Amino acid sequence: MQEIQHFSYGFVTPGLAYLVSFVGSLLGLAATSRARTGEGAIRWVWLGVGAISIGFTGIWAMHFIAMVGFGAPGVSIRYDMLLTVLSALLATAFVGVGLTMVTLLDQSAKSLLLAGTITGLGVAGMHYTGVASMRLNGHLTHDYVFVAVAVVIAVVAATAALWAILNVRGKLATVGAALVMGVAVSSMHYVGMLGMGVEAHTGTTAALTALDGAGASDVFVPLSVALTVFSVLLALVVILSPSAEEVAEEQRVTAELNRLTSAALDGDASFSPGASGGRHERR
Repeated sequence: MQEIQHFSYGFVTPGLAYLVSFVGSLLGLAATSRARTGEGAIRWVWLGVGAISIGFTGIWAMHFIAMVGFGAPGVSIRYDMLLTVLSALLATAFVGVGLTMVTLLDQSAKSLLLAGTITGLGVAGMHYTGVASMRLNGHLTHDYVFVAVAVVIAVVAATAALWAILNVRGKLATVGAALVMGVAVSSMHYVGMLGMGVEAHTGTTAALTALDGAGASDVFVPLSVALTVFSVLLALVVILSPSAEEVAEEQRVTAELNRLTSAALDGDASFSPGASGGRHERR
């Protein structure tokens, strides 16, 4: 059994992975808060953006960046691109299902637990699909106690994230929730990885370099560019879009103006600017 290195580049990969998870979670929370107040196609757009932000950026990208730091002495690692892409789609799709369930359907505790379980199992499936995408001159083994713990963490973390989406309000609370989500996602990943082992195969150098798949750098560079562009664009969209609180305030002001306009058209109301709540007096 080979000695496993989870931090081949020191704390660069776990630190960067956590930062990406935090940013994805933060943008996802902001997007889904707008989905709650949106209607029609706009609501679906925000739900899709939330699923991509949390599922792709906050979960899958965190997972892959952390995987770059995984290694074992004398073991060459490459990645099957089909399974790698499939793992990204799994994370995004299952997060999308969870967001849809808690946003559009019944928001009871039972529904929240069901949505969290479905989403968590999908996230765990993403993790182990990503692990299965590894092509190396060795054999991977798993400690199923760690697998079970990782799955439980995924379900609990997903349920907590969906609860936060429904209940967290305000900028500071949203940032705090995103920080906690980043810790939860990172914990699930590293617990799962701690249960892995590698049994190296013996072979010639030529055999070791003949592994199929893409190298980590082949995926990491375009992934970094895509994440940067997506995050910047989404941040701009979120900043320029009204928050749930701003929408509620606008609706309140509009309703008050409509009431005053209706009263004025009746010809029997006068508005007193200093009166509480815009009270109008009958003549």
